[in-house]
Amino acid sequence: MGAREAIRAAGEKVERLRSAPSLSRDEALGLFDDAFAELGNAAAEASLLRNVHPSAQVRDAAERDEQELDAFQTGLSLDRGLYEALARVDLAGADAATRWLVEKGLRDFRRAGVDRDAATRARVRELRDELVRIGQEFGRNVRDDVKELRVEPAELAGLPDDWLRARPPGPDGMVTVTTDPTDYVAVVTWAESASLRERLWRLQRQRAHPANLEVLSRMLSRRAELARLLGYPSWAAYATEDKMIGGEAQAAAFVERISEAAGPRMQRDHADLLARKRREVPGAERVDPWDSAFHSERIKAERFGADARDARPYLEYRAVRDGILELTGTLFGIAYRRVEVPDAWHPDVEAFDVVEGDRALGRIWLDMHPREGKYRHFAQFTRVNGQAGRRLPEGVLVCNFPRPGDAPALLDLSEVRTLLHEFGHLLHHVLGGHTRWSAHSGVATEWDFVEAPSQLLEEWVRDPAVLRRFARHVGTGEPIPEDLVRRLDASEEFGKGLTVRQQMFYAAVSLELHRRDPEGLDTTGLVAQLMERYTPFRHVPGTFFHESFGHLDGYSALYYTYMWSLVIAKDLFSAFQEEGLLATGTARRYRKAVLEPGGSKPAAQLVRDFLGRDASFAPFERWLSDG
Repeated sequence: MGAREAIRAAGEKVERLRSAPSLSRDEALGLFDDAFAELGNAAAEASLLRNVHPSAQVRDAAERDEQELDAFQTGLSLDRGLYEALARVDLAGADAATRWLVEKGLRDFRRAGVDRDAATRARVRELRDELVRIGQEFGRNVRDDVKELRVEPAELAGLPDDWLRARPPGPDGMVTVTTDPTDYVAVVTWAESASLRERLWRLQRQRAHPANLEVLSRMLSRRAELARLLGYPSWAAYATEDKMIGGEAQAAAFVERISEAAGPRMQRDHADLLARKRREVPGAERVDPWDSAFHSERIKAERFGADARDARPYLEYRAVRDGILELTGTLFGIAYRRVEVPDAWHPDVEAFDVVEGDRALGRIWLDMHPREGKYRHFAQFTRVNGQAGRRLPEGVLVCNFPRPGDAPALLDLSEVRTLLHEFGHLLHHVLGGHTRWSAHSGVATEWDFVEAPSQLLEEWVRDPAVLRRFARHVGTGEPIPEDLVRRLDASEEFGKGLTVRQQMFYAAVSLELHRRDPEGLDTTGLVAQLMERYTPFRHVPGTFFHESFGHLDGYSALYYTYMWSLVIAKDLFSAFQEEGLLATGTARRYRKAVLEPGGSKPAAQLVRDFLGRDASFAPFERWLSDG
């Protein structure tokens, strides 16, 4: 359904709800839920096409559809008649999920400003509409600014052979290397040339500059104004209020708690990196940010006998994809049936129906390889939000893994972890897509819980028995050696302090940009200060990380949610450790308690339902101190 059709259908339902005060509870809530489901599914389709369609004209049209749908939804969120219709629903005898639907709905109306005067509501609407356009502009500038280096083949010493074969020199004898993840991560991890690593690192942090410097300034200014209109001192205060964490002060305290816990380990990690660098650069006074991944890999290889490149021949993309389908099918009692869809938005796209016996549960779409005009990173997108008895859920993985061709497309173990992470979102969307109310469908929990199921699934990449199910050498067919998996897993313990503190840098950027008065704010200077506070690396003049930090659009002040979710995920995982990762009993119980309810309960209750207690910080602390 297109944007205008969805708006018309939703409008008709809203008008019926407003004008018929004698409706039964189920009739009234059915109209309310259906109206927003029409809009949500149309918006999901538009967002997907804006990010993946090969035609610029289609992407532009989808962007306009998103703006139109967002504007209409903003209008509904400020509609007093609709708010009053929801408020008068009689909840006597209603089940908990229905009560939660109404409680959240009324709260969201108030947070939108429905109870403000007419002038304030009008300005709120203007600001929300403008922020949609600003966010799209910010993301478009990041997506479209792919920078390139022309490199002498000799400078690529250290890169894996399969990576080099996929990038042959051009007629001038030079190799093109881009800032896309498939190039950037490989170069800063393995290129022996410090000069090349530095040049590409700098380029990567100049994407969307200078355009997004001004776009970000407008974004922060409009968000701050909107928050003040709604009665909050800052956008950070507004954005955190309805999350598990409960407020901006708690979010800031959480960032500091994690940073303090990881501090000593970060210092040890950095000292090891500097010592390793001095073996190649005697007298080096510091580790530069483009050195970190390279020397980390060298330390892992030397200390643990674990070179990440050794795993690549065992991790061919199609075998990994099929292995993850088989693994998750076994764990959660489902199966995937390939579907031929000739009218998909691109020939690369694959589709699978998800089934449980004869019961259809939904459909997944895999758009897994890079191309011009496509979203540059890794994410799960919604295509359809499911609802029990009404619609089957459909979710899409949008990734940028190497494309199989004449030579095998080999992955790093970290890329397998990324695929499992995104697949965790996909399972949550499909298995949680059978709730009574569409508003609860799939990944509809509090924002700071949504990463927990995906981070939990990452744990399976560490287990030799899991990997040996599908990780087989492309030449010999032999399964990946158990000893190699164990050595690589042990090597992952190195750098943990640095990784956590880097995440806290991102979280602090996200939060602090939205806690401060944006008037005259030097965002580049603030980000430089935060980088040097939370990481051991110096800010590099002439680089502008924040201008291509896409999470500043979608997550705004909420990047802390990744680490908050990881704390929960480590606790959830403790239940699996007791029985073993391939034992299905815990997985089926987890499916029922955490995934299937979608957003029909507060996230804290989902955790209690599975663990039998509140979430604990202790498993995360143990993980941080391991190794």
